[in-house]
Amino acid sequence: MIELQNVAMNYGGGELLSQMSLRLQPGSFHFLTGPSGAGKTTFLKLCYADLTPSSGELRIFGKDVRQMTRDETAASRQRIGIVHQDCQFLDHLSLAENVALPLTVSGRPVNADELHELLGWVGLSRRADALPPELSGGERQRAALARAIIMSPDVILADEPTGNVDWEMSMRLLSLLIELNKMGKTVVIATHDLNLIRSAKAQVSARVLRIANKRLHLAGADL
Repeated sequence: MIELQNVAMNYGGGELLSQMSLRLQPGSFHFLTGPSGAGKTTFLKLCYADLTPSSGELRIFGKDVRQMTRDETAASRQRIGIVHQDCQFLDHLSLAENVALPLTVSGRPVNADELHELLGWVGLSRRADALPPELSGGERQRAALARAIIMSPDVILADEPTGNVDWEMSMRLLSLLIELNKMGKTVVIATHDLNLIRSAKAQVSARVLRIANKRLHLAGADL
């Protein structure tokens, strides 16, 4: 689905990521760890073609990102759901309208029943008409997850999705992501929370990757 071969990424003349190779298989579950500034967000941006590697080969759904047209890139991104670290919403739109925004932007019809079902799945059906400033941190994160999957993507990339919520809400979000994985979705979660990873590994077969010294490593079983 997403394959990196000896990928490197440079910023301002300096190398941030180097010789990264990974194949994300359909239905796999990965955690991505590493210290702040190691390049976790950059790695995720490469995975949804928001960045083009400085060197190496990056293929998304079988296509080399350097050879993809603008339309092909857009089509690929519709198959990848992103939960950003800073889940930004349009404050003048309701929660439901924000969640449905990817459909609206792509010109697809919004099925009210399906939207209501999705909001119920993340526990937000009663908050459908609330504006973003009225939402708690946990509600915003669950809304961000709903928005990320409304296009029924094959891959979900989540950048520190539990970074600003308490442990109980972290477990709730993790349960939703595990459920998506059991539906056949590929899931990648960038996190620094080792307790979250330990909890997940008791419930799902998860591979743990660590960015260290600019490179991607398979983390040991000590997690």
